[in-house]
Amino acid sequence: MNQSIINIIAFAICSIPVIYLSWRSLGSYKNHGFFRFFAWELMLWLLVSNIRFWFKDPLSLHQVFSWILLLLSVYPVLDALYRFKVSGRIDRGRNDPALFGFEHTTKLITTGVYRFIRHPMYAALLYLAWGIALKNPTALSLVYVTGASIFLYLTVRMEERENLAYFGDQYREYMKHTRRFVPWIW
Repeated sequence: MNQSIINIIAFAICSIPVIYLSWRSLGSYKNHGFFRFFAWELMLWLLVSNIRFWFKDPLSLHQVFSWILLLLSVYPVLDALYRFKVSGRIDRGRNDPALFGFEHTTKLITTGVYRFIRHPMYAALLYLAWGIALKNPTALSLVYVTGASIFLYLTVRMEERENLAYFGDQYREYMKHTRRFVPWIW
């Protein structure tokens, strides 16, 4: 079977859970989940189309940078999930269909990785996307990863609006002392 057909079938099958997780958010472009869906789909396409290159020429420069980014993407997610559980004061009554259960926090988290970046999970997705793209750094991969990066940026912009609406001045002050994705830089 042609590789393109295999990629399309794999993408379609893997898109089912992404659509399921994003279904509530797709009805409104005014919440962060709408943009997150498109970032996830672009990242999924990158993964499906680049998976056969993961271990090809493992010591090449682009592969080394890829593995560094992939490894860097793990810590922010793990620490963020831990902070949500320990510090977030989850309230299932917080009515926002775009939020996953663990995101229903009532307390602003500013410890751990959140001391340095406001969106560690999206930072991890950004690192992951670029790590996947660097497995096979073609012009098309760079187009897809740039698209995913733009959608992740739009996601955090929307989430920041939501956080400002919910947490108010406390979040505004927090924004002054942290970066979006990369500590001390961006």
